[in-house]
Amino acid sequence: MAEIIQKDGTWTFDGETVRIVPGRDKGVGLLRQTLGEVVVPLRALAGISYEQGRKAGRLRLRLRDGACPLLQVTGGRLPEASDPYRLTVESDRTGVAEYFVDEVRQALLLDQVDPGPVESYLLPGPSVPITVGAGDGTVAFDGDRVGLDWNWTTEEAKSSGGPRTFRLGDLQAVEWSPSKGLDNGWIRFTLAGAPPAPAPKYDPYTVELFGFKKDPLMALVAAAVAVRMPHPSAPAEPAPEPVVPAPAAELAAGPEGKTAVEDHDALLRRLRELGDLHQAGVLTAEEFTAAKQSVLRRF
Repeated sequence: MAEIIQKDGTWTFDGETVRIVPGRDKGVGLLRQTLGEVVVPLRALAGISYEQGRKAGRLRLRLRDGACPLLQVTGGRLPEASDPYRLTVESDRTGVAEYFVDEVRQALLLDQVDPGPVESYLLPGPSVPITVGAGDGTVAFDGDRVGLDWNWTTEEAKSSGGPRTFRLGDLQAVEWSPSKGLDNGWIRFTLAGAPPAPAPKYDPYTVELFGFKKDPLMALVAAAVAVRMPHPSAPAEPAPEPVVPAPAAELAAGPEGKTAVEDHDALLRRLRELGDLHQAGVLTAEEFTAAKQSVLRRF
């Protein structure tokens, strides 16, 4: 087993999983503290590296594309302090970090882990229920329903409609974007069949983020929702084969393969024969009537 313990956190590798526990150092971002322990299976890894710096190094895990819902919704835009897959390593622990890298790389080679993208999430994502208040609103998600509520900073055009609640099954997409410079961030929920969304500050299904400390926590909400939705790389379900109606003559075929048209002609011939027999005196009026009714019931 390989292990490295730092102020920034502790990483442990047992040959099958990398267990990541965030540290209590002031440099550990609020997202990492809130997310807590992360267990990464070996098959979710694409690689690992150690980057030596002048004062400290960086140990980094590289996950396969699509394996982690948090990385999927953030798209590489998480701040360094919020990234759970990097660890600051003090200069006197360089040897331990390099040993850790060698152990993980050797396991990846022995298990012949494919570093390519995946079609389903290999990590469970943040636990639920989860509630985060940031920007102009609060998002709550219990695993099935999403609730949006507003605060005093919300534009009246958005807040006038009151809180919003919708089910996971009504969602088409969830997106997260961080604040950058003078541009605010947002977490947006797109409902199936909804028209194009207005700007985040006016959209009743979007919480606008202003660049404060709690903003990255909205990425956890987005990940908790995304992991319960269809994976974006999952193969599309095959369309059902069209039902081709059988020709009318086949649908009318009887138990011996005769069609309704053929049966109809035969019954007409039978009626003519009965009429001839009645006129010839072979059948009485009562016998003719009974036989005719029997034939007519077969039409």
